[in-house]
Amino acid sequence: MRSWQFYKTDNIEPRGWLYRQLRLQAQGLCGNLDKVWPDVRDSAWIGGDRDGWERVPYWLDGFIPLAYLLRDKDMIARAEAYINAILDRQQPDGWICPCAEEDRASYDTWVVALIAKVLTVYYDCSGDERIPDAVYRLLKNYYALVRDGTIHLFDWGQYRWFELFIALNALYERRPEPWMTDLARMMKEQGTDYTQLTSRWLRPLNQWTLDTHIVNIAMMLKAEAVSCDLLGMPYTDIAQTLHDILTRHHGTAVGSFTGDECLSGVSPIQGTELCAVVEQMYSYEWLFACTGDTKWLERLETLAFNALPAAISEDMWTHQYVQMVNQIACQVFPGKSLFRTNNHEAHLFGLEPNFGCCTANFGQGWPKFALSAFFHQGDRVISALPVPCRLQTEELSVTLDTEYPFDTTLTYTVTAHKDFQLDVRLPQEAHSVTVNGQPEAQTHLTFPFHAGETRTVTIAFALTPQFMPYANGLHSVRYGNLVMALPIDTEKQMHEYERDGVERKYPYCDYELLPTSDWSVGFADNTLSVQTHPVGDIPFSQSEPPVTVKARLHPIDWGYEDGYESVCAKAPHGVTPLGEAREHTLIPYGCAKLRMTVLPFTE
Repeated sequence: MRSWQFYKTDNIEPRGWLYRQLRLQAQGLCGNLDKVWPDVRDSAWIGGDRDGWERVPYWLDGFIPLAYLLRDKDMIARAEAYINAILDRQQPDGWICPCAEEDRASYDTWVVALIAKVLTVYYDCSGDERIPDAVYRLLKNYYALVRDGTIHLFDWGQYRWFELFIALNALYERRPEPWMTDLARMMKEQGTDYTQLTSRWLRPLNQWTLDTHIVNIAMMLKAEAVSCDLLGMPYTDIAQTLHDILTRHHGTAVGSFTGDECLSGVSPIQGTELCAVVEQMYSYEWLFACTGDTKWLERLETLAFNALPAAISEDMWTHQYVQMVNQIACQVFPGKSLFRTNNHEAHLFGLEPNFGCCTANFGQGWPKFALSAFFHQGDRVISALPVPCRLQTEELSVTLDTEYPFDTTLTYTVTAHKDFQLDVRLPQEAHSVTVNGQPEAQTHLTFPFHAGETRTVTIAFALTPQFMPYANGLHSVRYGNLVMALPIDTEKQMHEYERDGVERKYPYCDYELLPTSDWSVGFADNTLSVQTHPVGDIPFSQSEPPVTVKARLHPIDWGYEDGYESVCAKAPHGVTPLGEAREHTLIPYGCAKLRMTVLPFTE
C-alpha cells in the first residue's frame, strides 16, 4: 500500500539551517560516540566486551544516514568499519547478533529486527551489494528458528514485532519468496495486539509495564501501515484511533505523549522520553509514506521543531532522558523522584542520564527527518516537509531555499529533464497564500514541469499566532507548527565524574540547570505579536531565537509541586494577578531548555 517512496540519501542534500543542525549533530555526541562511549567503542558487535544488544544498532541507525547526508568521508569510513565488523561476524547459518548459539533462545530478538533495519538503511545509503544477501540470510535463519520453535518472541521482541517489517518489506520487494509472508504471519501471531491494551492507557500508573511503555507505543503507531501488505490485511487507519486515545489521556502541547518511562497522564510536569520522540517521528514518516495522509506530516513537524531540539543541548553533546513541558529546573531530586518510573536524574542534560538507550538512539531524529523532505510516486514528487534542501536525480533537480518554520517564504528552483509534477504541502495553518505574487486558495499546490524546463516558483504565506487549549484550563501559544514558550534564564552547574567505568567529562559531562528568572505567570489577555529574526549558526538558540512572540503576562501564585523545590505545581495555586501585566518574549519551545509552555489566563 506504499503511497509514496523515500529517496536515497545521495538524492537529498540538506541546506541552510537544516544542514547546520545536522553538522552540529555530527560535531556532537552522535558523531563521536564511537570515540567516547564504551558501549559503542568497545561493543561486542565489533569484537569488544561491552554491550552486545541494542546500543550499536541504535547508534548506527542515526549515524549512517547522518554521515551520508553530510557527504562526510571520515564518518562514512567509520560507519563502514562497523558494518564490516558486523558482517564479518555473521554465522554460516545467517545469525548475526553477538550471542552464543546456545543463548539464542534467551536473547531478546527485537535486536534482530533492529539490526536488519540498520543494514537496510545502510544499503539505501551506500548501495553496498553485500547487504541484500546478508539481510536475506539473517531473516531466512530467523524464520527457520521461529518456525521450528527454537525462538519465541518475548519481552521487547513481542512488543516490537512490527519493526522487522522495515527490512522484510524491502527484501520482499527485491526477491519475494513464500517464507517471507510466513514469517510476517508468525510475527503478527506472536506479537502484541495493542488494540487490546487501550484500557491500560486510560490513567497513568506508577508501575513499569511493557503494555504502557512509551517507546513501544511510539513505535507501534506505524505497525498496521508497515505490516498490512505482507499480512494481506486491509489498512484501517487504526493509528488514528490509537493516537486519539493517547492524545486525550497523555498528550502534550508539543505533540508527544508523556512517558517517564510509561504513560504518565496530561500533567505538564511529567516527562517524555527522548527515544519516544524520535520513534514517534519515524512512525509518522512511515505513516505518510504508506498512506499519503498529510496529517502525519503536520504531527511530524510539531515533534521535530519542538520536542526534538528541546531535549538536546545546543551543541548536541548532551541530552535529557525525559523533558517536561513546564520545566523550571533540571536538578537532581534529593529525595523521591518526581517521575513515575525514572530515576532522580532523568531530566538532567548529560551523556546517559537515567539510562543509555536515548544516548544511542536520539541520533536518528534529524537525519530521517531530512530524508523525509521529498518523496516520489511515478511522475510525481512531493515537497512533504518544506525545509531547506536540494533534491537531485538524473531526471530532475529541485532546490528549496527557505527559513521555514521560522519564516514563511519558499523559493523552489526546478530543472526538469523529463515531465513530472511537483506537489508542495504547506502547513495546515497557512493562509494568505501567494504563488509568484498571485493569490492562491489552496495549501496543497501542484506544479507541472516539462522536460528541458527550468523555472523558479516563489510561494509566500502567512501564519497567525494562536492560543491552544490544554488540560486544567491552561493554554499554549502556537505559531504554525512551532510551539512558543516563556524561556527561563539559566545557571548551569557542570559535573564531571566517572561511574561504572564510564567517564563524563566536558563536553559530554552532566549539567544541572537552575532558574534565575521568574516563571510564575499567566496570560493577561489574548494579544500576541510576531517578530522574525535571522537564523543563526545554532538554529534552536535561546540567546538568538529565529522567531519570537510578544505576550502580556501577569505575575501569579503558581507555586511548587507538593514535596519539591525545583518543580512547579502541575496547575497554578491561583490565577489572580499579583502585579501589573508586562510584555514578555516567548521563543520557540525547542530553543528553551528551561521554560513555561502551558499557562492560565488570569482573572
